[in-house]
Amino acid sequence: MVNSAYTSCTLCPNMCHADRSRGELGLCRSTDNATVAWAGLHRGEEPPITGKNGSGTIFFTGCTLHCPYCQNIQISGVEKESIGYKMSTTELALLMMDLKKMGAHTLNLITGTHFIPSIISALDEARKMGFDLPVVWNSSGYENIEALSLIDPYIDIYLLDCKTLSHSVASRFCSTSRYADVIIPVLDYVKKTHPVTDFDKMRGTLLRHLVFPGTVNETLSFLEYYSRNYKSSFFLSLMVQFVPPRSGIKFDKITEEEYDTLVSALEYYEIDDGFIQELGDEDKWIPDFKKDVPFPSPFATASPYFLSIKRR
Repeated sequence: MVNSAYTSCTLCPNMCHADRSRGELGLCRSTDNATVAWAGLHRGEEPPITGKNGSGTIFFTGCTLHCPYCQNIQISGVEKESIGYKMSTTELALLMMDLKKMGAHTLNLITGTHFIPSIISALDEARKMGFDLPVVWNSSGYENIEALSLIDPYIDIYLLDCKTLSHSVASRFCSTSRYADVIIPVLDYVKKTHPVTDFDKMRGTLLRHLVFPGTVNETLSFLEYYSRNYKSSFFLSLMVQFVPPRSGIKFDKITEEEYDTLVSALEYYEIDDGFIQELGDEDKWIPDFKKDVPFPSPFATASPYFLSIKRR
């Protein structure tokens, strides 16, 4: 599948069958040329991913979902002109090596599903150059398991979203109700290949769940399901940082009472391993990919090699 994946693309559950090798765009809005929106050290991820110096982060342009409230809307493909810079396999490998040189704790591959063949080739090339960082697969969770199985041998840590288990919530916030059908088989697959999370050995799964506006009850249902199926294998990162990417969109922020309810649910279900975001921590995480450093300077440092690609 690796060699022919771009000719009739089924890398994600959308199954577009687009011939991306000839320039045809699938729903991801991408050809077969890996496109990077930004790369550098990112210090805003969870501590096991960030480490002391930050994760060596590569944000890929395009996405298999077109979530209308995505914080990365500038690069997701929702907007007509997404920000990104085409890179060859060798350039991608050299970027990985540059991140290692910067002292990255991990290699953090963000939204790379639609470029799996290119990433595999780049990792193979980088390893011949001496690349040895733990590899993090940072994904929406909207995956085709057959394609995911290709990259799985390269992955040390899965940093996955479980956005929702509700079809109605998925339809509203993820652009497709099918997300709710896809995510559980993906989580079961990852549990099988990475059955124990041990961050001392840099191995396992960190599962993120973002509380969408007005969906606290659905989050409570998710926590109950998580406690029965995954808490002995995964770490949980519960997030409350929902902020629309554009101003003027009205939404109900989570209240302190609702937040306390979620904290109580974590205690009730004995979900001890993981993280929960504090209230009032939202706005600083809205990136601007038009800048050399999309995040506030304490939280990110651009890769010099990426900046050279951007300015060529």
